[in-house]
Amino acid sequence: MKNFSGKILFLDRSDINTDEIIPAKYLTEATKAALKPYCLEDLSLPKFDPKRDIAGKSVIVTRSNFGCGSSREHAPWVLECNDINLVIAVGFARIFRQNMFNCGLMAVSLAPEAIDEIFREFSGGEAFCTTDLEQRTFTVTGSGKTKVYPFEVGAFDFELVKAGGWVGYANAKY
Repeated sequence: MKNFSGKILFLDRSDINTDEIIPAKYLTEATKAALKPYCLEDLSLPKFDPKRDIAGKSVIVTRSNFGCGSSREHAPWVLECNDINLVIAVGFARIFRQNMFNCGLMAVSLAPEAIDEIFREFSGGEAFCTTDLEQRTFTVTGSGKTKVYPFEVGAFDFELVKAGGWVGYANAKY
């Protein structure tokens, strides 16, 4: 099972699409690992530099409709290649969300008020997210503050996460 805890990368924008997560011009790469340097390359956010800001981060906190656009698996793959195994947002594009779980990653929705609070309280400096899968909670720490956020994951998606994705799940069950 993957690690779902780590330093947080804050992306304060809604509607981040799959072309911004991994530009289409790289979809011909022969391996997942070859995608790594292009993660979020086309994302335009003030003061955001993917070459500087992604390294060492394992969790993304963002706004709504993350992963909209094309229904490509390359978007979760490039996150996984960069050791980002968890995205927390108000909501996700349906296919992107399921592709995350199929890869053994997590795309978890929190209420807009919780996301607003995380940005307000923790985005100004270094912040860390600890995930307790069994208790279904995230603990966010930073700037001398700590806050616990409960989350929900469906039973099947939880089984995919525990198995490391769809292939691991299918190998164990069939």
